[in-house]
Order: sequence, then structure tokens, then C-alpha cells
Amino acid sequence: MLEKDTNRRSQARLSETERKKVESVARFRSPVIYEVIRRQGREELHRPSVSLWVAGVAAGVVMGFSVVAESLLKSHLPDQSWAPLVEHLGYSLGFLIVIMARLQLFTENTITAVLPICAYPTMQNFLAVARLWTYVLLGNLIGTLMLAAFIRYSGALTPQDYTAFAEVSQKVLESSFGHALVGGMISGFLIACLVWLTPTAQAAEFWMVLVITYVIALGGFSHVVVGSAEAWFVVINGDAGFGHVFGGYVLAALIGNVLGGTGLFTLLAYTQVVGELDEESKQQTDEEDDEDEVEPQEDADEESDSESDDNSGSSTSKDKDRRRSREPSAA
Repeated sequence: MLEKDTNRRSQARLSETERKKVESVARFRSPVIYEVIRRQGREELHRPSVSLWVAGVAAGVVMGFSVVAESLLKSHLPDQSWAPLVEHLGYSLGFLIVIMARLQLFTENTITAVLPICAYPTMQNFLAVARLWTYVLLGNLIGTLMLAAFIRYSGALTPQDYTAFAEVSQKVLESSFGHALVGGMISGFLIACLVWLTPTAQAAEFWMVLVITYVIALGGFSHVVVGSAEAWFVVINGDAGFGHVFGGYVLAALIGNVLGGTGLFTLLAYTQVVGELDEESKQQTDEEDDEDEVEPQEDADEESDSESDDNSGSSTSKDKDRRRSREPSAA
């Protein structure tokens, strides 16, 4: 009661325009962010397979340009200790295009597609997530393969830039399985944070994507899609075998991304809002029960009114019959 009175008094002191301004700058509650992402995930789970596949391939090609941009900066920067600080800015290019163009990136779906399962853990939802992950991940890998093959055989890069691309790609050979796994968990967690922040980002989305992905590059944390572009190039270039690179770095990055994005951040995000969701659901149920209690009384009143109308109608007809019986016959 006190809270309602306080709200009424505070709203009374504000004009309609001022109240709209308050609503526009108010921070979204966690359940609101959760619901936005859950609905997005539900829509993704119902997208046609062809759409998922094509968007996944396109995202894979675009993500390969993170390696291209990083290589171009590396080839044009002097060999100084500060050079990596600028070089790693190129890593963000692919993420910026994919996220802002709403293409299908596997690591985004480690949270978006999983929240509907948290709310409704049915076998149908599990199968839908498995379908989504399969199409998107395979599409991403095919896309990065296409980009790596293009760089290797097209001659699009100058010899200096090509050498820089090869040097950047070599890092997949320098990382152990355990290191790539832990780095993948950090990377997956940060990408999940990025997805969680997107509903509130608005005009700041560009800078948010830039900063978070720049940190991933600066820390050398493994990402399965970007790492696959580097791995494909290493294999095509003959520097390592497919099993060594994909059974080591790419697989470790994949497991780490899923653990960090789904196993850690998604469960934490859902756990923090599930209590509020249950409370709001209970309040809504109580309100519906109160409405149900009122409706039968209204129905009873309507029934009594109709009965009284019927009774009045029947009594009126009886009176008319009596009057007719008293009237003399026309014959």
C-alpha cells in the first residue's frame, strides 16, 4: 500500500512528457532482458533449415575477415612492443559485421537458443537446439574453409600481407589442448555477456562489440569460428595435418565455448531471474483466480436477472390469458 501511494505521489508531480523520459532512461530489469533473448532464441529455433545454413555459411566467411584485418594491420605496423595493441583491433571486424547484420554465429547461440530450454526443458526443445547448433556450426566451418581457400589460392593479398596472414594463423599450432580449452571458456563467457547486453545496448552496440571482442583478441582466448579459419589455412598451406589442428585446437575451443557460454553464463543468467519469474507467475495466477471468483457471481446475477425476466414474462402471459377468458366470445 505504501509503495502504491508513493508511486502515485511521485507520478503526480511529473508531467506526461517527464514520465516518458523516465521510462526511456530506466534500466531494463533482468527478467526483461531474459525474456527478450528467450523470444529471440525461440524464433531462431523455428527458422527453416535453409535459412540457418545460408546464414551460418555467410557468417563463417565474414568471420574469416577478422583474421584478414588482423593480418593487414600486422603487416603495416612496425615491429614494436605496442604493435599488438593496434593489430588486435582487426579481430573485431568479423564480429561487428556478423552481430550487427544478425547472421548466424555459433557462439551467440550458446545462450540465445538455450534459454528456451531453461524455461521449457522438453525433448522437442532439445532436438530443436541440436538441429540449430548442427546447421550453424557446420555452416560456420564451411564458410571459414571458403575464406581460407580463397586467401590461399586467389592471390588477393600481397606477399607481405600473405606472410602476415600465415604468421597470425600459426597461433593454432602454438596452443595446447588445455590452454585452448580454458581460453575457449573465457571467450564463450564473454560472447554470452555480449548477447546479454545487446537488448540494452541500443546506439552503443558498435562499441560494446568492439571492446569485448578486442579483449578476446588481446588475451589470446580461443574462439571456435575464428580459430577454424586459421586452422583451415594451416591445413591447406601444408603446415599441419587436419587431425592435429582440428582434434586439438578447434575441438578444445568448441568445448570451451560451449562450457563458457552455455554451462556457465547461461545457467547463471537464468538462475538470477528464475525466482523473479516464479514470483511474477504466482502473482499473475492469483490475479486470474481473483477474476475467476468474481465472474461466477456476475454469471449468477445474469442468470437471476434472466430468470426474473422469464418469470415476469410468464406472469404477464398468464394475466393476458385470464383477461381473454373473461372477455365474451365474438361468436
